[in-house]
Order: sequence, then C-alpha cells, then structure tokens
Amino acid sequence: MTTQHNDSLLRFMTCGSVDDGKSTLIGRLLYDTKTILADTLNNIARTSQKRGMEAVDLSLLTDGLQAEREQGITIDVAYRYFSTGTRKYIIADAPGHEQYTRNMVTAASTANLAIILIDARKGVLTQTRRHSYLAHLVGIPHIVVAVNKMDLVNYDQAVFERIKADYTAFATEIGLAQARDIKFIPMSALNGDMLVDRLDNMNWYQGETLLELLEAAPAAHSDQAEQFRFPVQFVCRPHDSANPELHDFRGFMGRVESGSIAVGDAVTVLPNGYQSKVKAIQLGNEQLQSAQTEQSITLLLEDEIDTSRGDMIVKTSEGPEAVKQIEAHVCWLSETPLSPARTYIVRHTTRESKAKIGSIQYKVDVNTLEQQATSDLKMNDIARVSFKLAQPLMVDSYDKNRATGAFIVIDESSNNTVGAGMIV
Repeated sequence: MTTQHNDSLLRFMTCGSVDDGKSTLIGRLLYDTKTILADTLNNIARTSQKRGMEAVDLSLLTDGLQAEREQGITIDVAYRYFSTGTRKYIIADAPGHEQYTRNMVTAASTANLAIILIDARKGVLTQTRRHSYLAHLVGIPHIVVAVNKMDLVNYDQAVFERIKADYTAFATEIGLAQARDIKFIPMSALNGDMLVDRLDNMNWYQGETLLELLEAAPAAHSDQAEQFRFPVQFVCRPHDSANPELHDFRGFMGRVESGSIAVGDAVTVLPNGYQSKVKAIQLGNEQLQSAQTEQSITLLLEDEIDTSRGDMIVKTSEGPEAVKQIEAHVCWLSETPLSPARTYIVRHTTRESKAKIGSIQYKVDVNTLEQQATSDLKMNDIARVSFKLAQPLMVDSYDKNRATGAFIVIDESSNNTVGAGMIV
C-alpha cells in the first residue's frame, strides 16, 4: 500500500481476542483525528473519573450497551463513522468472545479491511486464529495485524518480530498469507503510538502508521474488474394519464451490485434469458450515460421484456449460471439448530427460493481448524453445506463477487434470519 489521495469510503473492522484493546483503538483513532464532539468527550471523561481512572477511557466511545459498560466487554457490533481530509470511514468493532462469533461474521460481511489486534504480552491466541480464519472465509481482502500494548513490553522490537513470525506461519497454514494482503504494525492504542502520530517510542519501525495504511487502502470493488450484476428490486410503471410520456414507461429499479453499465450495452435478463439493449439510465430525475457499482438507478431497455423483482440484468457476455443447487460455507446464527428435515428460505440479492438441506459435508472447529462430521448445526457453527433449491438463483462464487456470492437463510415459520452463507 502506498499513500495516495483517496476520497472513497472504506469499511473496516477491528477484531481479536478479549481485552486486546479493540474499543480503545477505535476511541483513540476518533480522538486523534478530532472527530469526537466536546460533550461526548466530557461525558466519558466523567465516567472514567467515577471509575477512579487517571486518563480518559476511550473504549467507552464504542461500548454503547449498558451491559457492555458494566462487564467491560464488547457484545454487539458497534459502528462508528469518521472522516479525514482524504476519505470517509465506517468502523465496525467486533466482539472478542467466542459466543459472539455470529456478530463478528455480520461485521465482516461488508468490511474491506480487517484490523486484527494482538496483545504484545500474549502473542497469537486461539481467538486470533479464529478471527483470522473468519476474515479469510468471508473474503476480507486486506488484513492489518496490529500488535497492541507495546508500551507494556517496553516497546521491544524483538517481541514484535516474534509475533509477526508466529502469525505469518499460521496465516500461511490456512492459506491467508497467499490469498490476502497482510500488513504488520506495532502500536500502543492507549498512548497513541503509531495510530495517527508516530511519537518517539518505536523509531525502529519505519513503516506506515495505522491511519496512513487506512488512507491508502484500496476501496471495495477497486481491486479487480467485476462483471455487471443488477438484481431488479422494483418494476416502475407510473400511472399518470395527464402525462403521455409516462404511458409506456417501464423502468427496472435496483442497485448496481458490481461492475458498470452504459447506454447502448447489450444485456440479458435472467433467468428467462431475454436479450435487449440499455435505452436509458436514470438516477432520480437525472439522465446518465453510465452507472457504476453501488449506484441505485433505473434502467430502461429498448424492448418490452417480461421482467419482475428477483430477476437479474447482466451484460450479455457476462452472465452467471442459473442454478438449483448451491454449495456454501454457512455460519449458523440461530439458537434453534439447523435441521436437515426442515425447509428453509434462501434469500439471494432480491430473489428468494425455498430450500432443503442436501448435505452437511463437515463443520469447522475454528479453534483447531479441523473438519468434523456433523448432522446438525448449532449457533455460531460454521460448516460446508449444500442446498437444493425450488427456484433457480443466479449466483457467482463468493471469491469472485461478494454481493452475488452471499445469501441468508430464513426460517419460514418465524421469518427469522437463521444463517448466512458464502457460495463456493
């Protein structure tokens, strides 16, 4: 990563073991970038004083739930927003406890960079391995390994180098080092060393500060050319008898999940396979010549085509297959175990299909990374599962496209989301 001007949005998350300093790191980042309101700072200063602390406890900025503050742990995913002169950020603070693995997976699903914290005194722990495996599984492309609390080991370079070697060996073992961009940085979130300011305690480290790494990190969708995927959310047919221009208006509304589209491009509507060309692209009342990833637009086609919510518009030469069976890594989110005897609903982009469990090939012990045979899944379990679908879905592998390679599993009786899947 090299420093560059980048005004795009970066979604990143912090994860790691309990008490590694994730919430303190985010609090320090917000404090040092001067994005904390004065009344908020005064409030946490008073709370810190009541607890008998000499310094302000910056972790209180993210531990928003009362139970979190009382227990001194992070339970829910806390999202915080801040911006610098060059780009905007959304931070997700993921819980460190094993029983909140599902919360961590939720945070990771939209992150483009993960900061994995390691306590310099403890080194690589089981939870470090677990969160690294999950970050790899959900396809986060950029990893920053932050060796925190260097102040408690006298800023010893040898400690940092040993942890770096241990983590690199583990990352190579699970395929993370080969598939992802990994950076290492020593820091003290409590004192602010190497977050925004370098300070003078670790002059032996010549790499970027954390903020410099964040400023230079590629935005989502910029690492590789992606194929155009446009799930139809709504078919717009305005009824206004006084406006003859709207009599034959038929627009397909949705969000560009990946790739780009331009007026005149040849497109195919899946799963029916009808072909046409793009006649116009609208963004509100504005006429566009082209549209990019994450823009919510209305597409107008040259031909009258039977298209409805749940269909997918793709470029004619770039269509995915419509399939009625999928294999995926699934994180089970529900307290009610998965049952192969039950029927579930798979929701993929804007399309739904009833689904039966074809097989559970194995579940992963995220502590040892061992693959284990199982007949059901309990909350926080991660497994490789095959689904048989009643309706075809237009899917990509999660490695190629995180938007069209992901789905959720819904309990059809309660309508609760019970699982999250990544197609292999």
